[in-house]
Amino acid sequence: QVHLVESGGGLVEPGGSLKLSCVASGSIFSILAMAWHRQVPGKQRELVAVIVSGGTTTYADSVKGRFTISRDTAKNTVSLQMNSLKPEDTAVYYCNILVPRVPSNYWGQGIQVTVSA
Repeated sequence: QVHLVESGGGLVEPGGSLKLSCVASGSIFSILAMAWHRQVPGKQRELVAVIVSGGTTTYADSVKGRFTISRDTAKNTVSLQMNSLKPEDTAVYYCNILVPRVPSNYWGQGIQVTVSA
């Protein structure tokens, strides 16, 4: 069993910053990829950023230049530094990892990020 726990969400004013963190625990021997997704009511969950085992990162166009994903392999943690936040970044953010076994996909419970004046 694998558990993901997110932290760091909350309310921030436009232009502000937040850092989300996610700790993965349980039967984890290797991780293929770690990612952050987000979802607003009535819309599909979307990929925000992903970092694969080799360290390559990919970002949604809407967050490029503002968000940075990073990981601590030894601690099985992934973080998302979010700068220059906009109201449209308001969403529930989910941590996600992909491992090389079945089941392969694990999700956190989600954490609210609200950008508002």
